[in-house]
Amino acid sequence: MGSLSFEKDFEPSVVTPRGLAPPGLIANGDFGEMKRLKVASATTTPRKNLNLSVTEPGKNDGPSLDCILMNYIDTLTQRINYHIGYPVNICYEHYASLAPLLQFHLNNCGDPFLQNTVDFHSKDFEVAVLNWFADLWEIERDQYWGYVTNGGTEGNLHGILVGRELLPTGILYASKDSHYSVSKAAMMYRMEFEMINASIHGEMDYSDLKAKLLQNKGKPAIINVTIGTTFKGAVDDLDVILQTLEDCGYTHDQFYIHCDAALNGLIIPFIKNMISFKKPIGSVTISGHKFLGCPMPCGVQITRKSYINNLSKKVEYIASVDATISGSRNGLTPIFLWYSLSSKGQIGFQKDVKRCLDNAKYLKDRLQQAGISVMLNELSIIVVLERPRDHEFVRRWQLSCVRDMAHVIVMPGITRETLDNFINDLLQQREIWYQDGRVSPPCVANDIGAQNCTCSYHKIDFIIS
Repeated sequence: MGSLSFEKDFEPSVVTPRGLAPPGLIANGDFGEMKRLKVASATTTPRKNLNLSVTEPGKNDGPSLDCILMNYIDTLTQRINYHIGYPVNICYEHYASLAPLLQFHLNNCGDPFLQNTVDFHSKDFEVAVLNWFADLWEIERDQYWGYVTNGGTEGNLHGILVGRELLPTGILYASKDSHYSVSKAAMMYRMEFEMINASIHGEMDYSDLKAKLLQNKGKPAIINVTIGTTFKGAVDDLDVILQTLEDCGYTHDQFYIHCDAALNGLIIPFIKNMISFKKPIGSVTISGHKFLGCPMPCGVQITRKSYINNLSKKVEYIASVDATISGSRNGLTPIFLWYSLSSKGQIGFQKDVKRCLDNAKYLKDRLQQAGISVMLNELSIIVVLERPRDHEFVRRWQLSCVRDMAHVIVMPGITRETLDNFINDLLQQREIWYQDGRVSPPCVANDIGAQNCTCSYHKIDFIIS
């Protein structure tokens, strides 16, 4: 088995594994019908590890390459309607249209705004995507620089690196609920790091930020602002942070702000105008595979053009300059992002945002009515609830859990039918878990607030009060 090439008598166009729509249906872009087929064939069984090995051609006595791949695709397809715990938008129709691109190696090495010496790149698409986000985040096209990254972590690493290069003695500030890649950046760049407390809802504690800024007044501040925390979906208030810096006596040349908007960067702009380069911020990053949707991890990072000279290095080998983290970059992702942005448009995103917010509130209300501890932050599509007692239930619904909490992220591809199935399954299982009264649901007052906790103690306390 030297490579994963199809056998000569194998025709992908005529193969339809169980759970996948017929090829004609996919080509016509009828995603609604495709979802109905997936619902009908869905299984509750988490997929098992395949325990694969690579063997030499002609020496494999097991299933053919094609059978292995088709079974794998079948399993993934059946599990789509149980993918509710992580922020990935799997509701897109462009994979059939863009599949022919897989026959080419597309490498966007170096600066996106400089052409390669070879033709196999997609920088034209990349710049189009960057321009779209520059317009969204209110920065003139001749005033910004950016690139399509391999994901939100790379965007955070790049944004914080820009801040570090501008302010070499700066201290990095981030809330304890910020993404783990922020502390990773501090470790990689050997930066002094101040962890800021967060409220019970996940938002940065501005009084703690102020105290630490005043304590370190002699050094510049590099602040990571989280526009939607990973677990609770809380939004750090950029305007309050800017006012805090001003109150502490920091001038614009004494601070740098990076906005980690991995999930919410395509939600917040359609609710309130919070993210804007008209404010003194340094960079913004999003994850392209999250709310927008893409088959592979990717992201967008934008900073001010005047800042990037500190990072840019001329590389004769590629006849370009490079200020990216990764150097060679996936040339397919800009095309997928461009296609999605062009197909959906701002009106499409507005509809997605409204539907996801409505569905998140629907889930929260249903759980609350059922007496289950639950919390939903404003501007968020992340519903935090008490952690299900059974590990198999957690795996079946692919939930993310921290301490006694779990969360459901209501992405564009998650329908109310899926949410109803989850709620009904959870209620049935809770009757089993807590039927004899010897075990009670966890108390999550310290995690999501006493007013959101329905454990036996806080439920009684709420009724009395």
